[in-house]
Amino acid sequence: MLAREKPYVRSIDIANELGFSKPSVSVAMKNLRQNGYVQMDDQGHITLTPSGQAIADTMYERHTLLSNWLIYLGVDPRTAAEDACRMEHTLSAESFDAIKRHITHGHELPD
Repeated sequence: MLAREKPYVRSIDIANELGFSKPSVSVAMKNLRQNGYVQMDDQGHITLTPSGQAIADTMYERHTLLSNWLIYLGVDPRTAAEDACRMEHTLSAESFDAIKRHITHGHELPD
């Protein structure tokens, strides 16, 4: 999401956004680089690789759909965004797809 807001993203931007320490983010970035999900240039600018972008797109879709759904259900937007952030990482693909089908097909919730 940071990449949508800034022309480039650095480790310090991620640390500030997520409230993690810079060393924790550095370790995470190293792991992501080793797994081929991000690249970092000489100035410390982080970019997603195609495989990293695919994962980011999936997570963004999950976050957006879950946030909007919770807001539609009457949850405060800030709480909805925080809850969606937790849910998007733990919800199985099967459960997410079922929720997505339910929302997009306008089915009523059971009593």
